Amino acid sequence: MPLTSVEQRFVLHWGEMGTRWGINRTVAQVHALLYISPRPLHAEEIATTLSVARSNVSTSLRELQSWGIVHVIHVLGDRRDHFESLKDVWEIFRIVAEQRKRREIDPTLRILQECVGELEKAGTDAKYTRERLQEMLGFLTPTTGLFEELIQLPTATLKGITRIRGKLRSVIGMGKK
Repeated sequence: MPLTSVEQRFVLHWGEMGTRWGINRTVAQVHALLYISPRPLHAEEIATTLSVARSNVSTSLRELQSWGIVHVIHVLGDRRDHFESLKDVWEIFRIVAEQRKRREIDPTLRILQECVGELEKAGTDAKYTRERLQEMLGFLTPTTGLFEELIQLPTATLKGITRIRGKLRSVIGMGKK
């Protein structure tokens, strides 16, 4: 699948952004390619298009499938598995955000709760550390709750919220900055 210069630019940029988000560059590039592809692609085609090893593509596809943003598609007359990315950016965002929360925030909350519990038993020797961790827990707990409520909203509602976000400041009395 030959890429136009714009498609190449997007795939390369998405790969670069992936590394900044803690995602392997090839994983992000495979996702970008599948996202812009008008049809499902098989692994060999992905490897050739991106000039990466077939084994790297297989690993990347497994990772993307584990996130739930890439799915196997079967093509009539072809025994190979073909792959397709979700195309709805709102759904991709929702899935990635939920996965990141599950993998990164939830374990942090559990550790903070355990540490605060242990420090409460420790008494005054660890008062300062306990206060710092309680403050962090006091921030993450309601923030995570707000995130969970937002992410469960229907896509149409989320789109509506993004359209009124500038007006929200005036509604809550903050005005424009």
